[in-house]
Amino acid sequence: MIIKIVKDNTSINFLGRRTRTIAVTFTVILTIATFISLGVRGLNFGIDFTGGVLLEVGYPEPADLNKIRGLLRDAGFADVQAQRFGPATDVMLRLPPQENADPDDIRRRLRNALASDEPNVELRRVEFVGPQVGKELTEKGGLAMIFTLLMIFAYVMFRFQWKFAAGAVIATAHDVIVTIGFFSIFYLPFDLTVVAAVLAVIGYSLNDTVVTFDRIRENFVRLRGMSVEDSMNKSVNEVLSRTIITALTTLFVLFALFLFGGESVGPFSIALIVGIVIGTYSSVYIASATAIYLEVSPQDLLPPAENPDLVDDMP
Repeated sequence: MIIKIVKDNTSINFLGRRTRTIAVTFTVILTIATFISLGVRGLNFGIDFTGGVLLEVGYPEPADLNKIRGLLRDAGFADVQAQRFGPATDVMLRLPPQENADPDDIRRRLRNALASDEPNVELRRVEFVGPQVGKELTEKGGLAMIFTLLMIFAYVMFRFQWKFAAGAVIATAHDVIVTIGFFSIFYLPFDLTVVAAVLAVIGYSLNDTVVTFDRIRENFVRLRGMSVEDSMNKSVNEVLSRTIITALTTLFVLFALFLFGGESVGPFSIALIVGIVIGTYSSVYIASATAIYLEVSPQDLLPPAENPDLVDDMP
């Protein structure tokens, strides 16, 4: 049984001149807002990138964050960040890198400082990450993004044509930029799980774009008398049902993960939710629209003649 949530004869003008102008304006606004936020606020890097000490602490009663910060400052730990981690009894603490310090000594001092106010406090998790490790992860994460975009361009150009490849790369880069910008604007924790989510968004967005491009290629051959804009519009409408169903089913799972998965997977699920919404938008309004602006035509998808000298003017 084939599930369809839109009619077969649906004809929404996704790629009309006015619609493309609105989409480009919206995209430019999003991109500018992202770069401004990244330049002014930056990202709330997690301990994976900055290095330092991360503690997960459990209290028998609701914890007083201000008192916890004061206890740790008195014990010699400056710049302590404390926040709720799920229920009011669970607290996550983050400290900057402790230079030339023994991890066992730090753990003991932290435990003693917290136990001085509440003897039944429980240190559930303590992680130590050096600043050099965080720097290497930042560099490798950025290189992974660049390498992925280059491979996408090569793959789509090999499968379709460079004008489609340019649209796919611009759309994918847009998805990455806007997803990261969302974390900067709302100053959400940005750690390795978010990087993994962004890479997953790249794959999802590319798959959605390739499905649309496949239908466009088919219609370029099948509907030769139709204009490029009308043919691409028809193609987008024909895959609209598949696009909506795929996006909704994925979002249902991600919202469940966000609501019930706990704080540890919260940033991961948020990145995927934002990325899938933006990726679905970009596969139509950026990838396909870019191909139109580059004046793609059915002739771009035809194989070149093996011997052009033999081509004559015969009908």
